[in-house]
This record gives sequence, C-alpha cells and structure tokens, in this order.
Amino acid sequence: MRYVLSPAGPRTHVFGLTLELDAPDPDGQRLALPAWIPGSYMIRDFARHLVSIRARAGGEPVAVEKLDKQTWRCAPCDGPLRVEYEIHARDASVRAAYLDDTGGFCNGTSVFLHPPDRRAGPIELTVTRPPETDGPGWQVATAMTPVDTDGDGFGRYRAADYEDLVDHPLHFGDFTTLRFEAAGVPHEVVLPGHPRLDAERLCRDLATVCRQHAALFGELPPARYLFFMHLVARGYGGIEHRASTVLDIARDSLPQPGDPEDREAYRELLGLCSHEYFHLWNVKRIRPAAFVPYDLTREVHTTLLWAFEGITSYYDDLALCRSGLLPLQAWLDRVARIVTRVYRGPGRGHQTLLDSSFDAWTRFYKADENAPNAIVSYYAKGALVALALDLTLRLGTDDRVSLDHVMRELWQRHGRTDVGVPEDGVERIAEAVSGLDLQAFFDQALRSTRDLELAGLLAPFGIDLRWEAAEPGDAYSPQLGAAFETDRELPCLRQVFTAGAAQRAGLAPGDRVVAIDGLRCPAATFAHHVARYPAGMPLTVHVFRDDRLLRRELVPDEPARDRCRLAPAGDADAAALRRRAAWLEAPA
Repeated sequence: MRYVLSPAGPRTHVFGLTLELDAPDPDGQRLALPAWIPGSYMIRDFARHLVSIRARAGGEPVAVEKLDKQTWRCAPCDGPLRVEYEIHARDASVRAAYLDDTGGFCNGTSVFLHPPDRRAGPIELTVTRPPETDGPGWQVATAMTPVDTDGDGFGRYRAADYEDLVDHPLHFGDFTTLRFEAAGVPHEVVLPGHPRLDAERLCRDLATVCRQHAALFGELPPARYLFFMHLVARGYGGIEHRASTVLDIARDSLPQPGDPEDREAYRELLGLCSHEYFHLWNVKRIRPAAFVPYDLTREVHTTLLWAFEGITSYYDDLALCRSGLLPLQAWLDRVARIVTRVYRGPGRGHQTLLDSSFDAWTRFYKADENAPNAIVSYYAKGALVALALDLTLRLGTDDRVSLDHVMRELWQRHGRTDVGVPEDGVERIAEAVSGLDLQAFFDQALRSTRDLELAGLLAPFGIDLRWEAAEPGDAYSPQLGAAFETDRELPCLRQVFTAGAAQRAGLAPGDRVVAIDGLRCPAATFAHHVARYPAGMPLTVHVFRDDRLLRRELVPDEPARDRCRLAPAGDADAAALRRRAAWLEAPA
C-alpha cells in the first residue's frame, strides 16, 4: 500500500490523501477509518471528518458506496486502485488532526483509510510540501522511518504495517527543535514557533527522566524518540505513541532562565513527560491481550487499565523523586493529593477498579457531573494500588522484590515478545516473582470497594499518614459537599457529592447561587464566605436553575477530615530509614 499525504488547504483546514492499492479485492475493495485512537478509550468516529472520496482504476472512475459510518466499498475493478479523499482538520486536541496556515499535525487513525483485511505488510507514505504559506518555511517532524526526504522532512517514509503507520503522528510548520541523548538514543523536543525558554534545563531534566525509566526496564526500544509539545494558554494532557508523545503544554509551564528550582508548573510539565514516556514500555509494548492486535473499529474492553494507567501514574512522579528532580516532601505532597482525590469521591464505594477499567469507554471518558458519586478513576486509584503493591512486595520479601521487578518481568515476557498480557497476568507475575500469596491483596484492591490500608503500609518506611479537615478552596466547599466553577460571576455548582449538605438541601449541578441569606456572594469568595457560617446553622439560599429562581434551606456540615497529609516520620528507626532509601533509590 502507498499513501500520499498533502496539507493541501491550510486556509481551508483540509488534508488531501491518496491511497494506492496494486491488487484490490476483485469482489470490491472495502476501506475503513478507525473509530478510536489507542491510548484514548472513547469512540471518536474519525470518519465524520471525511468530506469527499472518489476512486479510479485504469484511468476510469470507480463507484464508491458507503456501507456504514466508517466503511466504504469500491466497485469491483481490474488493476491498481487509486482512492483520493479529503479530511477536514480542525480538532486541535492531541488525538486527531488540525491544519491552518501556521502549521498542523495529524494522528494516523484520524486520516488513513485502510483495507480492514490487509493491515499487514510494509507501507510507504509520501508527504508533499503544502502550497505557498505565509511566514517561515514549513518542516515535517515525525518519528516514522524516512526513506527519501529533503532537508525539511518532506518526501517518502516507511512503516512496517498499518499499526506502525498510525502510531507515528506527523507535525507540520515552523518548529524549534531541541536535541539531547539518553541511554544512547537521540531524543528531540519539537515546539511550535520559537518560544522563549531555558532549553538547556529542559533537555537536561528530560534526559534525567528518560534515563531513569530506561534503567528500570534495562533497555530503550526505539532508535529515536520525539516529544511533541503543543503550546496552549491553558492545558494539560498527552497521548502516547511507540516512539513519540504528543503533549498539550501550558505555555507558562516552560522553564525560563532564572526560574526557581521548585516552580510547580514546570514540575507538572516534567511529570506529564515522565508519564507519557513510561508508556513507551507500559501499554505501547507491554499491552493487554485484548489489544493484540488493536481492533480500531469498536470498543475493546479490558480490566487492565488500572495497571497500564495506574502503574504509570505511580511511576511518573516517583521517577522525578528518585532522580532528584522532586524532593521527598514535594513527592509526598503529590501522592497525598491523589489519596485525597480518591477518598473524597463517594464513587470509590460503588465501583471496583476492574469495573472502572472495563467501563472506561462509557463512564470514565464520558464522565458527567455525577461521576464522583458513581465511579472511581483507574488513573488515581490505580496509582494508589501500585503504591500499595510496591510496599507489600517490599515488606513481604525483605526488600528483595518490588514492583520494579514485576515491571521488568512484564517487559521480558510481554513487551519484548509482543505477547499480550492476560486479564490476570499482572497478578500472576507479581506472585511469581515474589513467591507471595497475593490473592487477598488483589481481591481487596481490584475486586472490592474497600479502602486500601495505606497508613499501615507506609509506616514501616518511615512515612506518616494523617487526615485533616479540609479548608475551603477556590473550587471546593467542604461544608457544602460541593465543587463549583469560579470563572463566572455567580457561583455555579459543578459537582454535588452524595450525602453532603448541598445534596440534602436539594441543590443540583448547574445551579447558580444568587444569594445566601439575602446577600449576593461572588464566585471568587463563595467557599470562604460559606466557611464562616457555623456547622448546623440553617442558611437560606437562592439559586437559578436554568431560568427558574429557587429557594432552598441549607445546613452546612463540619468540614470532613478528608484531606490526606504525608510526611517523613520524625521517630523513624534505622530499619524504616533503610527501607525508605531502598524504595526511593534509582534503579541499578
């Protein structure tokens, strides 16, 4: 198969594509676009962006019939088949395709039609230079293997098969490219335009993170790795690929010359890069059996997302701590925030971690205002289970075996071989490498809604866990049991937690608070205003629900002791300090 990709209409946001098949199906060639992108478990229906399609064979037109929302069929024909189509590219998320006269990008699942029954075998892609554009000349950036490209990256590329093709996003435009090496592998950071930043620090710190993860697994698989950073006013997120990652980065999180070492926005950037880089092993190569190979036409359910996202969420900041980029207390503060987030959500008592993984397609990725009451995050609780498993293994084997050993064994058995992990595969490997009976642990952590016993696991490592009453924040009122939006003039309830004061009063998500006891209360000071009322004192609250003015009686609660604090124990003995040091030291 051969593809041609043309940023044909930057000002009309169109990618033009051509697919050539030398030997089409004589009964009529079927072609399809994927419905989702690996790493983002929701049906995206990329085919809705296909705006035109036509086919020719031997110079003659071939009829094209649409069979369903994402599949087309070309009429039977002799000889090579040439299919031309256009994709409207206006999705600026990390998951799809975007194009304008300043640049663009595309993930393969959103643009490359393919014969569903012919995904194997080598594929050639030619990327053509766009029409004349304003400003500096354009370049192409991708981790795909080049065959014959010019100095700007336009030309021919090769992919091993269709899965390889769609796992190498392409970026277009005027870039700043930073380069560094880690574990003998060249790495690049691709930033649009020419932003002001401390490039030396960013490369040094990213190299430290990359070496940390490579040391854990013992090798670094790709021959080259790219960090694509989309700079946005506000944003945080990314999606992983086998040799690259695409990240939404808040522009002000980039390091600047003279920045303090502890700037939180920059640490968040490093944590995101660490998370997506760890996926290079965990989920891109060590992956559920259900994903081998990917079926991109429909939802593919697995109960293992707790391991692939949760374990990754545990290691992302742990790597920063182990490498010295995040001091111990700063790392403990981050873990404590995850504990707080999980334990503050009533949904942890309704959904198990396995169910959370399985239902990601329709519940986690389509979360509504009731989500905190009904579901638990396989990212957040999965990270806590990874923490608890790591400590359980260390305590049960006198530090001979840890989660590090489990990940290395997963890499050897499944990552290097591309043999999918069975649904109970992580559990079985943890037992095999440790020699421990972990059935009771996994039954509680994965198959029940009982809380993890974190305090008892952390104490032998010289870490104290305590619970404090929450203070009102900019978007959370512990007295009301509600979260609200602060970027409006009137406080607007975003979430109402089960059994809290707001729910008992009959308030609902979307209600806009007009007044409390007859007095207007701006959104910016709402939580702190409510906090001044004693618990148990009835308040009269007026709210708009849509266009109706409602009056409710509300009785604030005592702030729940639902905020976790973690700190090194002042009375930790020598054994605890040794365990902590072994836990937090960099992998050999």
